[in-house]
Amino acid sequence: MAQLSDDCFAFGGPMMSVDEAVGLIAARVTPVIDVESVTLAHADRRILAHDILAPLPLPPFTNSAVDGYAVSSRDLPQGQEQAFAVTGRVQAGSAAAAPVKPGQAIRIFTGAPMPEGADTVFMQEDVRIEDDKVVLPAGLKSGANVRPAGEDIAQGHAALQAGQRLRPQDVALAAAFGLTQLDVVRRIRVAVFSTGNELASPGEPRAAAQLFDSNRFMLMAMLIRLGCEVSDLGILRDDHASLSRALQQAAGTQDLILTTGGVSTGEEDHVKASVESVGRLVLWRMAIKPGRPVAMGIIGGTPFIGLPGNPVASFVTFVHVVRPTLLALSGALQEKLVPMPVRAGFTYKKKIARREYVRVTLRQAADGALEAVKFPREGAGMLSSLVDTSGLVELGEDVTRVEPGQMVGFLSYASLIN
Repeated sequence: MAQLSDDCFAFGGPMMSVDEAVGLIAARVTPVIDVESVTLAHADRRILAHDILAPLPLPPFTNSAVDGYAVSSRDLPQGQEQAFAVTGRVQAGSAAAAPVKPGQAIRIFTGAPMPEGADTVFMQEDVRIEDDKVVLPAGLKSGANVRPAGEDIAQGHAALQAGQRLRPQDVALAAAFGLTQLDVVRRIRVAVFSTGNELASPGEPRAAAQLFDSNRFMLMAMLIRLGCEVSDLGILRDDHASLSRALQQAAGTQDLILTTGGVSTGEEDHVKASVESVGRLVLWRMAIKPGRPVAMGIIGGTPFIGLPGNPVASFVTFVHVVRPTLLALSGALQEKLVPMPVRAGFTYKKKIARREYVRVTLRQAADGALEAVKFPREGAGMLSSLVDTSGLVELGEDVTRVEPGQMVGFLSYASLIN
């Protein structure tokens, strides 16, 4: 299991900024060291455990970049076109039967290895055939239309780096090296449960004063997208003893415990007391909206994160607290979220020294510019505000006001949950 040192929560005083929180996580979480081997077909989105040095150059042999005619650069026509005898033919996947000789050309196709003695290829569109000869124009440079061995990647080059979250293009590169298996960090094990007497699980009877639990399923879906192995612990009622027991049991088998709800300061919010009874917890007064409160602690060496009960707040804090924690636990390179500049189509006021996220939809304005349109309602409990928008506008701590036409940073949901 992943371990977390007690002193990483020795923080009090003013609210912690988002950047401070992410930095603290990355610096103090000890990554999982367990490694497993997976086939290429199952490597996408996994965290690479070891550097991969190119076992061969790419391409592995010098080949033609086009369909055409291969010649020696010593024979390139100078000043006027010249006719060459065509003495062979080489297709991709086969080799030329004989070297090219002075005054000769060999018909060649894209990807075919260059014949011995040839180093330049004329594109078939630039030549003409007369009887049994090919007429080549003057002016082509030596080495044209040829892909040298190792042009893409040299043998021994560190082609893929440990900690990379593998993408389809990374898997393609591994396949190009002839690899069939990749060593990756095992999946991070995360236990998820919701808390509160006010919740009913979908498919179960719902009392008049209850809501169906949506957060737990949203969080599990996000965890699965990040490659985690998820244990659904269901709903825990507002009972100190049962909460404490469930937390302690989960800590024995999981790398991270994630809860939603029950972390504010209300007298019926029991998570804080339950964590403190079996471990150590310091509430993060994080300067983020929507999002506060967020709780983080340690139970038997296992990190614990308690997210707010409102779905929008839970979504936003997952992105900025849980996601970097998972990357740190897996030893992954931290992936900085880079907002895309768009034009604001709304007015907004906010407090200084707090980062805020505004739910927006992008539209194309009359002048062709991308414009962010704010969702018409503010509530952090409105799931429709996540469903009917395309992302978040990020407003930094120093921003206090947004006016229409001002440039702002946009984070698409696709970039946040993949």
